[in-house]
Amino acid sequence: MGIAMFIVSRSSKVIPTVVIVSVVLAFTKALDEKYGDYTYTEFQEPDRDRLLYGTFPENFTWAAATAAYQIEGAWDEDGKGESIWDTFTHEPGHIYMGHTGDVACDSYHKIDEDVALLKKLNVTHYRFSISWTRLFPDGMSKKVNENGLKYYGRLVDALIAANIEPMVTLYHWDLPQSIQDVGGWENDFVAVYFNAYAEMCFMKLGDRVKLWITFNEPAVVAGGYEGGMKAPGFKNQGSSVYRVTHNMLRAHALAWHTYDKSYREAQGGKVGITLNSDWVVPATDSEEDKQAVERFLQFQFGRFAHPIIHGDYPEVMKKQVLEKSHEQGLSSSRLPSFNDDEINLIKGTADFLGVNHYTTRYIAHQVAELMPPSLSGDQDLKGWHDEKWPKCGVGWLRPVPWGIRQLLKWVKAEYGDIPIYVTENGIAEVSEDTPTLNDTWRIQYYTAYINEVLKAYKLDDVDIRGYTAWSLMDNFEWADGYKSRFGLYYVDFNDPNRPRKPKASTEIFSQIVRNNGFPEKKADTKFSSSLRSTLSLFFP
Repeated sequence: MGIAMFIVSRSSKVIPTVVIVSVVLAFTKALDEKYGDYTYTEFQEPDRDRLLYGTFPENFTWAAATAAYQIEGAWDEDGKGESIWDTFTHEPGHIYMGHTGDVACDSYHKIDEDVALLKKLNVTHYRFSISWTRLFPDGMSKKVNENGLKYYGRLVDALIAANIEPMVTLYHWDLPQSIQDVGGWENDFVAVYFNAYAEMCFMKLGDRVKLWITFNEPAVVAGGYEGGMKAPGFKNQGSSVYRVTHNMLRAHALAWHTYDKSYREAQGGKVGITLNSDWVVPATDSEEDKQAVERFLQFQFGRFAHPIIHGDYPEVMKKQVLEKSHEQGLSSSRLPSFNDDEINLIKGTADFLGVNHYTTRYIAHQVAELMPPSLSGDQDLKGWHDEKWPKCGVGWLRPVPWGIRQLLKWVKAEYGDIPIYVTENGIAEVSEDTPTLNDTWRIQYYTAYINEVLKAYKLDDVDIRGYTAWSLMDNFEWADGYKSRFGLYYVDFNDPNRPRKPKASTEIFSQIVRNNGFPEKKADTKFSSSLRSTLSLFFP
C-alpha cells in the first residue's frame, strides 16, 4: 500500500488530521534519509534539482484555473448560443467515446459549491473564462444575453465575498459558431467582434475584475485550423494558421487599447495574454540542434510575444517561412506581414504575460518534407521525450520540473522584465470510473514545479507575480473527453449531480499556498513542524 493511502482510504473517506500528524512523525526521518532534498529520483543534480527553501513576495497570486466549456455545462440553457466546441463535439469521431461538454462539471449550477472548493485551497485568485456565446448568442449582436451576464456577475460576487479575486480569460477556445460560419479567425473582421465582446465584459464586470487575459494559448487556437484535432477541426495546412495568428494578435491589441483608453483609469485593472510552450533542450551540442531549439521557441511562443513586445514576428520565423514558401513555388511568404498601422496597434499591448507550461522535450534539427506546406514543416525539427523521465497518465506530458525555470528565464531574456504569471501548470491521470484520490504524483509534481518557479524568482530575478494550478477540478479535457483528469478535486461524471471529492494533493497544495512557498521553519501549519517533513511523506 502506497504511503498516500494513509491520507485517503480506499473508500475515499478523508482520514482525521491526528492520523496524518502521526504518520508524518513516524515516517519523516526515514523518508528524509532516503530522498533528501530532491522530489524526483530521476533528477538529482545538486545545483539544479535540490529543493530551495524560501517564500514568494507577500502579494504573490495563488490561483486554480478552469475554462468555461470544460466545466460549465448548460450548453443551450438561458439563451446561450452555440460555440464551435458545441458543434465539434456533437459531430461523431472527434472526441474520446463521444464525450461532450453539454453538462461537463455542471458548474453553471454550482457557483457556491465551486467557490467553497477554492476557499479550501486558500487561493487568492480564481482563473476562469467567460463563454462568448453565453453573453452574445450569435457573437455579433450588440444586445447582451442578460441571463449569461447575471451568471458571471453572481460568480464574481461570490468570489469576492469569499475574499478570492477573479482572473478572467475572455477567450478559451469557444468561438461562436455563427462567427465561424463567416470564416472564424480567418476573417479579418472577427477582431472587431471580439473587441465589442471584450468591451461588454470590461463595462459590466471591470469594476470587480482587475486581471484580464484576452486569449488562452492562441497557438492552440490556430492549430484548430491546421491539425484538425481541435475545433473547428480544419486541416488547411500552412496558410490558415498564420492568418488566424495575425487576426488574434489584432483582436488582442484592439481589446487592450479599448481597456487602456476607456476603462483603465476608473477600474485600475491590467490586461495580458496567456501563451503556452514546452521547454526544449537540444538533442546534441551541434549548432543545428541549438538553432532548432530557438526555432521551436520562436514559432511557439515568440509568434505571439514578439509582435506584442517588439512589434513584429521573430526574424527566424519570417526567414524560415519565406524560404519555405519560395521553395514551394509561391511568390510571397505564407506568413502575413504587419503594416505600420498594425505594428503601432499591436506593439506594447501587454501589462503582463501569462505562461502555460507542462513538460519538456528534446529537439533535433530535421529537414521536413516540402509538401504539403505546414506549420510543423516550416520549423525543420523533431521532438521527443527522454524515456528515462517520469511518466504520467497522458503520453504528451512527462514531469521535468527544471524545464519551467528554464522557460521562465528564457522569457525574461527575450522580453525583459515584463511581469509574468504562471497561468497553467499541472499533471493528469487516466481514470474513467474509479476515483483516484491518492494522487501522490500530483503532490510530487506541484511541489517540484512550484519550487522551480521559486528558483526563477529568487535566483534568476524573474518578475514572477503568480502561480496557477491546472485544474481546480477534473473536467472535459478536449479530445480526451473525461478520461484524462488534471483536477485537484475528483469529479464523478457518471453521477448526474457531478459530486466533487478532494484528492490528497489538495492538502499539500493548500499548505504551500498558506505558507506562500517553502519556508524552512513554519510558525503556522496544519500538519507538521516543517513543510519539508510533510512533503517528504508523499514522495513515492
